Amino acid sequence: MSFAGDGGRHPGWPARLGPLRVDAGLVALRPPKLLDASAWSRARLRDRAYLEDWEPTAAEGWHERNAPLAWPPQWSSLKSLARRGQALPFVITVDGELAGQITVGNIVRGSLRSAWVGYWVAADRARGGVATAALALVVDHCFGDGGLHRLEATVRPENRASLRVLTKAGFREEGLFLRYLDVAGDWRDHLCFAMTAEETSPEGLVRRLVAQGYARTA
Repeated sequence: MSFAGDGGRHPGWPARLGPLRVDAGLVALRPPKLLDASAWSRARLRDRAYLEDWEPTAAEGWHERNAPLAWPPQWSSLKSLARRGQALPFVITVDGELAGQITVGNIVRGSLRSAWVGYWVAADRARGGVATAALALVVDHCFGDGGLHRLEATVRPENRASLRVLTKAGFREEGLFLRYLDVAGDWRDHLCFAMTAEETSPEGLVRRLVAQGYARTA
């Protein structure tokens, strides 16, 4: 299901995860590539109405920060963070085509071994199990080769689709962060969800999804 590199220096990176079959198709995760620029920009620009309400406010306009030329600096930053062991960034593919991103960020080692996870999926792949499959693959990887103990995710209470993904995967709600993040032009409340390694034992999330009939191994 995966491979890892860089030995113990940066556990869990680089890696390719999956594939896992869901209703939408064959889901796999891989490191971002510079050549993803066109497919990434096409999906982001097309799905502005679907994505913009859930993403942090930025000084640049939507087109400017999601144009093909915006991808190389983002790709370079993600690659740099991964090489320093501070993030695990992945592109989500469905049947080999780019369908979103999922990133594990702010990795802290030592006695904490914690990080956050965030994701987006293209509108035409929504409701097909893609985000849930990607999240399950990442969680198992983080608690395995990635050497982490805790993952957390924050989501606006209005984002019902993302709430379904997190709860289906087994994340538990821990509390409400008031005015937590500047999203879509205002300071928005966010719910905090979390999971620790013990909560996936012994089978892991992927096997749990398969046993529940939500996915099939390929």
